[in-house]
Amino acid sequence: MRTQPRYRIQFPVNEVDHLDQDETYFYLVESGDRKKIRFHDYGAIYERPGLYEQLFYDRLKCQSPAKVASVLRASTQQAGVNFSELRVLDFGAGNGMMAEELSNHGVARLVGVDIIESARLAAERDRPQVYDGYYVQDFTELDDARRKEIGEWSFDCLVTVAALGFGDVPPRAFVEAFNMVQDDGWLAFNIKETFLDKSDRSGFSSLIRGMILSNYIELYFLERYRHRFSIEGKPLPYLAIGARKRRDLPMDLVGEVRA
Repeated sequence: MRTQPRYRIQFPVNEVDHLDQDETYFYLVESGDRKKIRFHDYGAIYERPGLYEQLFYDRLKCQSPAKVASVLRASTQQAGVNFSELRVLDFGAGNGMMAEELSNHGVARLVGVDIIESARLAAERDRPQVYDGYYVQDFTELDDARRKEIGEWSFDCLVTVAALGFGDVPPRAFVEAFNMVQDDGWLAFNIKETFLDKSDRSGFSSLIRGMILSNYIELYFLERYRHRFSIEGKPLPYLAIGARKRRDLPMDLVGEVRA
């Protein structure tokens, strides 16, 4: 990856105590102008080369791509599966941070999917050799032709990092991606720790608990770790999960839950 510019980033000081994680924002100072950008405004972040990395990895010390990659590798090793032969669907791929980790481990195929064009453009700009294919696609609006086209990659692994649980990926979209993976394939993802608490009634909390309790997946690895720091300097605890898919998820498992 080529050398990226450095940006002037400022965090708000007295305005963040009441904000949820997906409402957090920062200020970007450019040419004397101070622009407010939400952490989840990925289009504005991706269009500036290196801003995503500087914000989340340099300043906030995100370690999730490396953690989820290591959990996937540990899970496949338990089963005696050759990690380098995996055909991976990177769902919510963004600008390719997770794919770069997996590429460093030498997986066979890497295909990215994201809902916004700016993510694909950023991946092609910053990591042009990482993906074998990249689709801009809303998985809640897949038609049969598109489902068949993407499915022809014959995925045996699904990874998704920092994309689940805040409305970025609806549960229905995740189910579509999960069902593109062959039975006995692999799943590796991270999720905010509180999303698996029984008191959490959000879509992903219900969906993931249903997947585990109904034996759609077999857990191989579950680890609590620090996803990154908040802008106040507090660690954000997440769970990294490695599992094996046993069968497709029925769409009615999603039910009427919200993202």
